[in-house]
Amino acid sequence: MILNDLQIAELAREGMIDPFAPELIRCEGATPILSHGLSSYGYDLRLSPREFKIFQHIPGTVVDPKHFNPENLKTAALLHDENGDYFILPSRSYGLGVAVEALRLPENVSAICVGKSTYARCGIIANVTPAEAGWHGHLTLEFSNSSAADCRVYAGEGVVQMIFFRGEPCETSYSDRKGKYQEQPQRITLPKV
Repeated sequence: MILNDLQIAELAREGMIDPFAPELIRCEGATPILSHGLSSYGYDLRLSPREFKIFQHIPGTVVDPKHFNPENLKTAALLHDENGDYFILPSRSYGLGVAVEALRLPENVSAICVGKSTYARCGIIANVTPAEAGWHGHLTLEFSNSSAADCRVYAGEGVVQMIFFRGEPCETSYSDRKGKYQEQPQRITLPKV
């Protein structure tokens, strides 16, 4: 069953989302922002300003998920103007960020991370990422810029939506099997085998 705002808020009070905004926040002071917080059937996570990395080509190398070379990632500068803090995701490129909010999913709740329509209309695609029952940590977020133009990705503002599902308790949760991405810090976590 998909969880609604009342159910998500109840679980958040028990520690599922930290920090938790009990409503959809669309302004900081008088400044409009990309919304984050609780929505009808989901929760919009914010992009951390701590780091954003962009894949770069190193001649003669192939990106290998079993033997990932961190040199294939270039740190993007955090920029600022009157519209807020942001990173630039170059045209037709791929980047990694991390969520501000920490998640602590109960043993009977899983979630799927999907993109926000405002970014999708600019050509930014957020990879659909699952967070399994019992998973804890800050999600590493993956973005593709499918457009021919460089795009801003705003830090500290809503960037993806989590949709939560409750089911019967599973036999073995992510926590039980000590999943390799458990307890991710608010830093980008690279591929692991």
